[in-house]
Amino acid sequence: MIRRAFWMAAGVAIGVLAVRKVSRVKSTLGPEGLNRAVGQVGDSISEFADAFRSGMREREADLKAALGVDVPASSQTAAQPVVAGRRAAS
Repeated sequence: MIRRAFWMAAGVAIGVLAVRKVSRVKSTLGPEGLNRAVGQVGDSISEFADAFRSGMREREADLKAALGVDVPASSQTAAQPVVAGRRAAS
């Protein structure tokens, strides 16, 4: 009798776990699940692009500082472009 009760309880537990797993998979593969997955991928791509741009700006500033290319905006006018480190003849 106890053995039958044990196997009955084990079967019920396995059934409950299986139903929960199937419903989770069903919600993942449904339209809402796909929308959620695509949204997460889009967010991660956006975050990667932002981090990449930030790193690119930092590296560009480091390279400009190392090469001595940094020219303050106040000393350079829009009418006189800089060519090879010197102002172009007007």
